[in-house]
This record gives sequence, structure tokens and C-alpha cells, in this order.
Amino acid sequence: MSSSQRQQPPDKPVAWHASCCGEIEHLPTAITSIDQLEDLLSEPSAGVMETLGKLEGDLMVLGVGGKMGPTLARMARRALDALGKKARVIGVSRFNQAGLEDRLRAQGIETIRCDLLDQKHLDGLPDAANVVAMTGMKFGATGQAAMTWAMNVYLAGMIGQRFSSSRIVAFSTGNVYPLTPVERGGSVETDEPAPMGEYAITALGRERLYEHFSRALGTRIALLRLNYANELRYGVLVDLAQKVRDGESIDLAMGYFNALWQADANAMALRCFDHVTSPPFVINLAGPETLAVRQVCEQFGKSFDRAPRFVGVEAPDALLSNARLSQRLFGAPRVDALRLTGWIAEWIRGGGASHGKPTHFEARDGKF
Repeated sequence: MSSSQRQQPPDKPVAWHASCCGEIEHLPTAITSIDQLEDLLSEPSAGVMETLGKLEGDLMVLGVGGKMGPTLARMARRALDALGKKARVIGVSRFNQAGLEDRLRAQGIETIRCDLLDQKHLDGLPDAANVVAMTGMKFGATGQAAMTWAMNVYLAGMIGQRFSSSRIVAFSTGNVYPLTPVERGGSVETDEPAPMGEYAITALGRERLYEHFSRALGTRIALLRLNYANELRYGVLVDLAQKVRDGESIDLAMGYFNALWQADANAMALRCFDHVTSPPFVINLAGPETLAVRQVCEQFGKSFDRAPRFVGVEAPDALLSNARLSQRLFGAPRVDALRLTGWIAEWIRGGGASHGKPTHFEARDGKF
């Protein structure tokens, strides 16, 4: 962690409410199509324009085929195009999702099919001055420990060596933190990690490998502890909305969480190129609110005209991240949780598509 990072005492948690947002210019009251959704998810903020305006060289996204990668790469491409810069945006993935590679190419993003765990494939990639590393394995980690370690730890070492001359923005997770008392307001970047479960342990291992090669080779890196990105087809808020709509029981034990609009997570990630350092700069990417499961579900209940079904009671602790540092550097998110919840309710009520991938955020034993 960079010695220049300093934290103030964490904020107190807040109840479900509308928070202040930044850069609200033309946000719709509802999102009605996938094209509209992906346009919003990839819309560069003023801060992204400023960062990429200063950034020299091509940008490569490793693991572009995940849930966030396509819109992050497109955000970078849109910003560079608007700035009149000819830098390449290159997306690297195995591209298992049908049609994704063609869509990215149509958006001006170059694509390379690559098994990053194959050293020859990794070595054959072109050099890039700027790398976003989005590689990793979470779901299915239980029962696939060896692959989880390979994807989350070994691969970080491979990337740290192969792109040692690049600026690297690498995604991590808030799961490296322990459960903390809700009234504390979430873990801060200077807290000692205490991961629980195989996935979280390997996520910390990933950070340690990046840190090792940053220190050994002088590579400038930012490590992003994300907790949690949400859009209308995926995320904790979508999980809760679907359970309310379907009349499913909602476990209150993990009674509090953070949520961040995915476009804001994308923008913050790209802006972290302004903050790469050796040793790595560490930052939490999270929403400013500490959201209560009970209150969020009651809000969804009003939208669906259905009373939520709760089981259990809220534990006094939860997996929470304090976002004060990211707010100080990047300002408030453009979309707050109340607006995002309204969008999700309208999307689900209108039969909008879902990725069909539950987050399992309620797991308190680290097993995903």
C-alpha cells in the first residue's frame, strides 16, 4: 500500500435514503432496452475524459469477457474517440460468450483470443502502456480450489511479470476484509485484511503477488477492492428484487451491504490510472451508503405490491467497505442507490433480461 494513503475515521452507516449524486445531467426515469442500458454503463464521466486525455499509449483489458469488462472497454473507447485520440483499446479473453467478440469489434475495440494461463499465449500479447486486469474466479471456487488459486494468484504473478513496464489497474474485492460491526461504517484501506474462505484468501494472494512484482520491478499498480457493482441484469439489488417479486424468503443475517452503479465502478477504475504507484495504491470502490436489506426489500415490495418474506434477524456485523477515499478522489457516484433501485424495479416489472447469476452476497462463511 502506498505510504501516501491516509484515512480519516470511517463514516457512520446511513439508512436507506437518497444520497447526493454527481454529474446528474440526463439520467432517464427508466431504462427500457439493453442498448440504452449498455450506452449508460459505458458513458464516460468528465473525470474519465480528464484521465484518458492525459494518458499516453494503448489500453489493454485482460479478462474483458466478464460482466464489467465489455462496458469498461467501451467507456474507454468512447472517451478516446471523443478526445480525438487514436490509442488502441484491446480486449483479451477466451470469448466463451457467443457474439461478444463481434460486438466489441463493432464498437472499435480490438480483440484477441487468449488463454492467459498459457505462458506462450500471454507472452504473445502485444505490449500496452496501460493494462486493466479483470481476471479472476469467484463463483464455483468451492470445489475447484486448484483452478481458483491458478486464476486468482498464479495468473497475477504472470501478469505482473509480463506487463512490468506498464501501468496496471487490477481488480480485487472487498472480500479480503473481515465482517465488521455495522456501526463502524465499513472497512478502510488501511485495515488489516482477514479473508474468509478459499475465494477471499486467493483474492488476497492476488494482491500480494501484484505487490511483490510492483516492489521487485517498480511496476506502478492500483488495486481496486470492489464491493459491489450493480446494473439491471446482475448484482445484489437484482437478487433482492427478484426474491421479493417471486415471494422467496430473504435471509436477514447478512443484513447490510454496499452497492455501486456499474458505470460508476467502470469510471472510477479508469480514473485510477492517475493513482498507480509502486508499491501499489489500494482503494475501495463502493457506494457511499450502507444499505439495509430489510429497507431495500420493503422498497421493492412497494414497487411490486408484494410484502417481502424475511427470515432470521440482522447480525451485528457484515461485509462492508468504506468509500470515503474514492469519494474524496473521484467525487460522488453519478447514480445513487435509490435511483438504481427504481431502475431495477421498472426493469424487472417490464420483463427485462437477467444474467441469471446470483451473487450469493448473503454467504457469511466465504463459500461461493
